[in-house]
Amino acid sequence: QVQVVESGGGLVQAGGSLTLSCTASGLTFDDYTMAWFRQAPGKEREGVSCISWAGRRTYFADSVKGRFTISEDKAKNTLYLQMSSLKPEDTAMYYCAAVFQRAFISWKLLSTVVNYWGQGTQVTVSS
Repeated sequence: QVQVVESGGGLVQAGGSLTLSCTASGLTFDDYTMAWFRQAPGKEREGVSCISWAGRRTYFADSVKGRFTISEDKAKNTLYLQMSSLKPEDTAMYYCAAVFQRAFISWKLLSTVVNYWGQGTQVTVSS
């Protein structure tokens, strides 16, 4: 039984930092692309960052490049998203996702082949 659980969300002022965690039990990270998506009210879900299967290369949405860092601790089966220089437009529900043996090609494609989603953690950035 695979479980994906996010934590670490909260309220932060613009310019601040926050680190999200995603603990995934019942799977082996090396077999998956592990990703972060987010969805703001009234908007479509969008890809934020991922560590791709087969090579563990990292990818970032243009909107977060240079501000967000993604990492993983395989011993703890935990994925992290370190967010800095946060902006009000980063406000969203952040979701962790696991994709079995599919390398990253595009965010649109990746979102359609997710095997497991977490329940999400809310990030609110005040101006």
